[in-house]
Amino acid sequence: MSNTAWHGVKVLAFDIFGTVVDWHGSIVREMQALHPRVDADAFALAWRAGYQPAMQRVRSGELGWTRIDELHRLILDDMLPRFGLQHLTEAERQHLNRVWHRLDPWPDSAAGLHQLKTRYTLTTLSNGNIGLLTDMAKRAGLPWDCILSAEVFRAYKPDPATYLGVARTFDLSPGEVMLVAAHHDDLEAARACGLRTAYVERPLEYGAAHRKDVSPRADNDLHADSLLALARQLGVAGTPGLPG
Repeated sequence: MSNTAWHGVKVLAFDIFGTVVDWHGSIVREMQALHPRVDADAFALAWRAGYQPAMQRVRSGELGWTRIDELHRLILDDMLPRFGLQHLTEAERQHLNRVWHRLDPWPDSAAGLHQLKTRYTLTTLSNGNIGLLTDMAKRAGLPWDCILSAEVFRAYKPDPATYLGVARTFDLSPGEVMLVAAHHDDLEAARACGLRTAYVERPLEYGAAHRKDVSPRADNDLHADSLLALARQLGVAGTPGLPG
């Protein structure tokens, strides 16, 4: 098979939460173990629901630049009373907040990334901060070549500074970078900056009771039901010793 990259793409930039790792299932499992009386599904959804409003406080200038770890903690402290957990100690709150560092990958993620890495440079492009993404990758066996974050660009997606920042980091044109994500708004913003885009189906991102519509959209360059399937579409053969 030719080693030519797909349509000149050299770097694959990955959204992380929901695309590569299962934030909902991971938080549910942790809450069931730590606090079995709490509705773990509702807790996970409520925590994630605070994500965009918290980032908007930074975008609006209400808060200065703030890492996602700190925003997650602000959301957590605000919501604990709603779930009867206002009694948690500082140490317990810190441990729970770091669940975002311990998120489990989707079953296909590590194998798919290993295959893609044989031909493409792989980087994160997440609103998560660098320490969070590094801890997550180390624990989950995610083989990034580079970890890029909103923290590097001091801007959250979908700010163009994030997408164009990837291209500048690698001295590439935007069209030589492909964003891989399970979120159409992220892909749309990347496309507006000239990046190529690949949608990955994650119908269970919000849990089995809240299945996502993962229908294809014509604007994306590629649509895959897993990272292993994406590797095949990008012309990467299965790697010996790895699934796929």
